[in-house]
Amino acid sequence: MAIVKPFKGVRPPKSMVEEVQSRPYDVLNSEEARAEAGDNEKSLYHIIRPEIDFPAGIDEHAPEVYAKAAENFAKFQKNGWLVQDEKEQYYIYAQTMNGKTQYGLVVCAYVDDYMNGVIKKHELTRRDKEEDRMKHVRVNDANIEPVFFAYPDNEKLGEIVAKYTAAAPEYDYVAQLDGFRHRLWIVDDENDIKEITSEFAKMPAMYIADGHHRSAAAALVGKEKADNNPNHRGDEEYNYFMAVCFPANQLTIIDYNRVVKDLNGLSPEQFLEALGKHFIVELKGEDIYKPASLHNFALYLEGKWYSLTAKEGTFDDNDPIGVLDVTISSNLILDEILGIKDLRSDKRVDFVGGIRGLGELKRRVDSGEMKVALALYPVSMKQLIDIADTGNIMPPKTTWFEPKLRSGLVIHKLS
Repeated sequence: MAIVKPFKGVRPPKSMVEEVQSRPYDVLNSEEARAEAGDNEKSLYHIIRPEIDFPAGIDEHAPEVYAKAAENFAKFQKNGWLVQDEKEQYYIYAQTMNGKTQYGLVVCAYVDDYMNGVIKKHELTRRDKEEDRMKHVRVNDANIEPVFFAYPDNEKLGEIVAKYTAAAPEYDYVAQLDGFRHRLWIVDDENDIKEITSEFAKMPAMYIADGHHRSAAAALVGKEKADNNPNHRGDEEYNYFMAVCFPANQLTIIDYNRVVKDLNGLSPEQFLEALGKHFIVELKGEDIYKPASLHNFALYLEGKWYSLTAKEGTFDDNDPIGVLDVTISSNLILDEILGIKDLRSDKRVDFVGGIRGLGELKRRVDSGEMKVALALYPVSMKQLIDIADTGNIMPPKTTWFEPKLRSGLVIHKLS
């Protein structure tokens, strides 16, 4: 049973939403956040990327940077750039990309559901990244950014969403950077609120699609607050964290690719020869090559693209994890040949979301920053759900969902 509740969202006035909203903290670096915020003092980047208020080069994990986030969050509320709704309610958030729209319900999910596995994970998290987000939640006493959940298709929830989205939204804008449309509606009817809560309670599970670190951090801070409160009752606001929940059939997963700094002491020729043990290697030339199907990979090395096709016997179709292309490439290329044992901690490997295009892989190798790039065919929602349901965990950086949730449309206070 999935427990959710409505909440008093903290959000910008309609006239300010485009100034306040931002991309999520983890899809851009400090330099990009500084450039996007520019001279806009209302940009949420001042809260989720507060290092932009310091000279370039400051450690973004310094105590004074976290303190600045809290100072700016208070400032936004004092100035009326963020205002808390008076009533507990749900929200509907729609994103439109390339003509396709997905409709999410903005809810407060239950911390204990994360702890007991009703909210299912499919990726491992890194403790350092968890701790970063935990500090951010603690200092602000709020979930500034939502996490991204998927839920099994539900006809009644679909009917409620359709009813509200037939009317004019509270927010409606097209993000300048990517051209994606974002809309928000308020669900304030008591009967609809009760029905949404009831329908979620019938679900055996929800699935983290994106935001594993934010989910972990939010849940761990909630548990921390409960443990430290001698008068804990169980109904406090900190027992919940903010999530946008989408029907699984509306979501799109795109590729999540890898770039590596060196060839582990091998020459390019030796590296290609080593690949031949497990893969059919085909030179494709200088034009960008995109993986054509499962178990086919694109490799970029020394200005040329190669097709790699995993040979028969290198994977097990009956193993839900072993059959994944991310597992095949991690085991047979990154580990066996390049000596990268732990994707979560090895600094020789970096990850590039497919939304940036394969041209970004080429750019990072051509610049000399990286030596080789590997592009993967994306996993499916069915694979993700099957893996989560069987209690398995995907390797890190397996899924990239697009469009990303915009931050700043709704915020959840923990007290």
